[in-house]
Amino acid sequence: MSACVPTRTPDSAHTPRANNPHAPPPGKRFRIAGADLSASIAVFLIALPLSLGIALATGAPLQAGLVAAAVGGILAGAFGGSPLQVSGPAAGLTVVTADLIHRYGWQTTCAITVMAGIAQLGLGRLHVARTALAVSPAVVHGMLTGIGVTIAVAQLHIVLGGTPQSAVLDNLRALPAQLADLHLAALTISLLTLAILLLWPRIPGRAGRFTRVLPAALVSVAAATAVSALAGLRVDEVDLPSWRSHALVGLPEGPALGLVAAVLTITLVCSVQSLLGAVAVDKVIAGQAELHPGVRRSDLDRELLGQGAANIVSGSLGGLPVAGVAVRSMANIRAGAVSRNSTMLHGVWVVVASLLLVPVLELIPLAALAALVMVVGIQMVSLNHIRTITRHREIVVYAVTSLGVVFLGVLEGVALGVAVAVGVSLHRLARTRITHCEDDGVHHVRVRGQLTFLAVPRLSKALHQVPHGADVIVELDGSFMDHAAYESLQCWQDAHTAHGGSVEVTGRAGTRISVPAGGSGPGSRELVGASHSCCRPWAPWRNHHCDRPQEERQEGQEGRRPSGHQLASGISAFQRNTAPHVRGELARLAREGQQPAQLFLTCADSRVVTSMITSSGPGDLFVVRNVGNLVPLPGAESGDDSVGAAIEYAVDVLKVRSITVCGHSGCGAMQALLNTPPGGAQTPLKRWLRHGLPSLERMGAQDRAWARLAGRAPADAVEQLCLTNVVQQLEHLRAHESVARRLAEGDLELHGMYFHVGEAQSYLLTEGSGAEPLPDEVFDQVAPTAQAEVERTPSG
Repeated sequence: MSACVPTRTPDSAHTPRANNPHAPPPGKRFRIAGADLSASIAVFLIALPLSLGIALATGAPLQAGLVAAAVGGILAGAFGGSPLQVSGPAAGLTVVTADLIHRYGWQTTCAITVMAGIAQLGLGRLHVARTALAVSPAVVHGMLTGIGVTIAVAQLHIVLGGTPQSAVLDNLRALPAQLADLHLAALTISLLTLAILLLWPRIPGRAGRFTRVLPAALVSVAAATAVSALAGLRVDEVDLPSWRSHALVGLPEGPALGLVAAVLTITLVCSVQSLLGAVAVDKVIAGQAELHPGVRRSDLDRELLGQGAANIVSGSLGGLPVAGVAVRSMANIRAGAVSRNSTMLHGVWVVVASLLLVPVLELIPLAALAALVMVVGIQMVSLNHIRTITRHREIVVYAVTSLGVVFLGVLEGVALGVAVAVGVSLHRLARTRITHCEDDGVHHVRVRGQLTFLAVPRLSKALHQVPHGADVIVELDGSFMDHAAYESLQCWQDAHTAHGGSVEVTGRAGTRISVPAGGSGPGSRELVGASHSCCRPWAPWRNHHCDRPQEERQEGQEGRRPSGHQLASGISAFQRNTAPHVRGELARLAREGQQPAQLFLTCADSRVVTSMITSSGPGDLFVVRNVGNLVPLPGAESGDDSVGAAIEYAVDVLKVRSITVCGHSGCGAMQALLNTPPGGAQTPLKRWLRHGLPSLERMGAQDRAWARLAGRAPADAVEQLCLTNVVQQLEHLRAHESVARRLAEGDLELHGMYFHVGEAQSYLLTEGSGAEPLPDEVFDQVAPTAQAEVERTPSG
């Protein structure tokens, strides 16, 4: 189904037809794809209540949110560099805009928005967009956390029926008095909105699939409005004055330095959020290329130009500042948008609603909008990001930025965060640890950290403590070595070997050492290393041939299976090569006990090496393996409670935060389920595999969509069953009492994973907005750079 519009597509002048097969010929009518039309409606239904709520939270005229949504959709959509990113008023700008309105008034705030747009145009022309991506993720997420906390605390007063103050501390001081003077009608509407927001995405089964077509934000606000109107509750409602009295931009009034700082703040927050959002959109589209044909990678400089144009027009028309919004962008992608037409159409629908639906909009209780925005603020505090930042030892940067934003302001908080991030980086660069010790006649020189010219004096001192003629192992545990350090180490190595000594230079866990380009000379081969590190841990075993000569491979293929002698040889190699590196960490784990963050349930197949495919180490994963990665339903274990016991222990005792069910290609258990006829002798294997029969039934059900692998159909029935089995076992997990309880408390996550053995490629099950997976059950490919991009993705 499609609609015809007798105008040219906005990006026909920018994107040649050769580069975009969906672009129309110049001068001819074009067709809007049905997917774009439906996606625009889905985004509009989310954007409408959120735009009003964000305007309410800033203290701006409520029409300002609608103006920003319309202008952001139409202009940023038409001229921006990220075709599927949706722009509009963003929660990340709420605190900044509220502060500006409080200080300078609404018309000056509009002028600041216009000037910020002009600054964005200048930055886009200077082609500096990629520079924004250099900001530490800890600073970005700290900024969003601080903004989220500020939003949530302020909106809590409106939820309780009161009026928020301008500062976080003032809101906290006033909270006890507000609790003592509750407005029951407003509180009732707010609680109803919150309940629907939390429960709507979690409706199970087939009903949930149909209900999730409507966004929770729209349903919650609509239900609260209906209850308020039918019950005749006396609550404050949306007040949309006539558009004739809408305040437009005015001349800026205030101190020059303050205005400059305000423009810089708006420019920084809008630009960083929009650019990081565009990068996140690119990552999602790259994993679903078949679903979005013709969509090109974002042009970040053009995105800045589009955002700048939108802010100039939005500010001029009396609208809020505009930025790319992750929530609406993801909704646009999930709805199947294939071009920028969906983004632009959503802006058109906002205009139509603003002109024709004013009587309906004025029935919305302010308490419902406040509850909606409060939830958005809370969601900006991501526990997953906090865990990631903690693992990377940047929690200080995150905490300083968050507290700075909460108590000082956004610009001040970000400046503090950047300063601390720079300090932490310099500290790490300068604090390289170099130690020397002797073990069984072999001297070990260990370097922990980046090896730069700053560490050369200490490196030279440690190396010259090694006596002539000794055997030496130099262990470099860092990702960088500059030329000064390389020359110092190389000269010492040449001199030491000339006196009859031996030198082995290794990286972390035997990894290959990188040297400066052009490095050559005697000994440079030793620095580089000669073997592939990927196979060093298991080189003695017959089945691994990454770096073995061809004759050895042929001999191994014709030879015997690994024997007890080879097992002992492998253990001996561990004691010799690996144990010295991990002994300290294992000793710590022995003292403190295990505290794994994840329960990892996978198949017993020998080709699935859990530590390798997850890059995990001792203490990271609580692993349960069985034939077919099956999770028996409670009460159906048939005398074997081992899986249920492991789940209970991991969830209730170890307090794991997530559970992953991992299937794999070529699973023998799934082949047996497909090919073994019913009946016959009930062997232990057959009795166990009956726990996989629900997966077989799920695959054959006519009312279920088949699971897909990165947008493509499975290669055969076995792969289809392997994928379906992962989804089915996740449902079995939810039936366990301990899992269901933790899921209800909101501190446990379930994940599906599929490992393709032949491709050495992992896939993750796409998550829905609630505990259930998305209806299409898509397994998305994990790219090598995905983690870095996810960490840079803002919330909101």
